[in-house]
Amino acid sequence: MTVSGETKRRFALATALRGAFMLLAGLYAVIWPAEALTILVLAGGILLVIDGALGLWSLTFGGGKSGNYWFDVAGNGLSLLLGVLILISPLLATIFTVTFMATLVGIVALVVGVMQIVVITREREHYARIWPVVLSGISYVLLGLLFLFFPLLTASIGVIFGGVLLIMFSFGLFGWAWRLYQRSKAA
Repeated sequence: MTVSGETKRRFALATALRGAFMLLAGLYAVIWPAEALTILVLAGGILLVIDGALGLWSLTFGGGKSGNYWFDVAGNGLSLLLGVLILISPLLATIFTVTFMATLVGIVALVVGVMQIVVITREREHYARIWPVVLSGISYVLLGLLFLFFPLLTASIGVIFGGVLLIMFSFGLFGWAWRLYQRSKAA
């Protein structure tokens, strides 16, 4: 099946628009990371409301049945409630959600770092050099402590890093859109 030049130009335009949206989102995340984090939490709240409402509708009117009916009702109801609470108070939800997630990442990093250090020191006779693994473990421990003691700062840095990745990916999409456009002129 042959694709016309006009269709290829539309694909190029759609790809360029995707790149423009990614570039704008990336710049927003880099310039205003705290606001971008709040928007991400609000988007999560909207998704929870939609998921909970559709789940309850499916169980009530849509004929959705499972083996754990009341468990599904409770889960969808809690999803709906949590989404509404996030939408009512986005600032508190952002602080609590981000702090909780950063604390989990910090605990995991601490555990991984301590495990690396303990395992390599116990089994050091099997390895020629243990210092790279010990330094890696220490790095994990320091990263875990950073996440535990400064959760909002590390989350903001993560948003900035994500924004930089979005900017880089947008340039890739612009290049792809240009190639599609050039191919549409050849057709």
